[in-house]
Amino acid sequence: MPDHAHLLLEGTAPDADFREAMRQWKQQTSHVWRARTGQPLWQLGYYDRVLRENDDTRAVVAYLLQNPVRAGLVAAATDWPWTGSAKYPVLDLAIHAGDWNPPWR
Repeated sequence: MPDHAHLLLEGTAPDADFREAMRQWKQQTSHVWRARTGQPLWQLGYYDRVLRENDDTRAVVAYLLQNPVRAGLVAAATDWPWTGSAKYPVLDLAIHAGDWNPPWR
């Protein structure tokens, strides 16, 4: 998205620290961006939502993949060049999400 980012992160260690991970990620990406453009990248703070055991991860993946489609930026989720995963190919994510639509659609 041109004005925000969606991330789905999973802590894989007992001492995983989401706040520290976000701090470091924002700091590193902001440093690179400022060196290239001279402009700030991120606003202060962020909005987070913690998934619980009974939350549907498939629904979250679908929401994230469809965000640029809903915004009219691409025709298909797989066309968005900044969609990616460190763990799964984008097509696998799309297959996993299936035809789920948010309940407000």
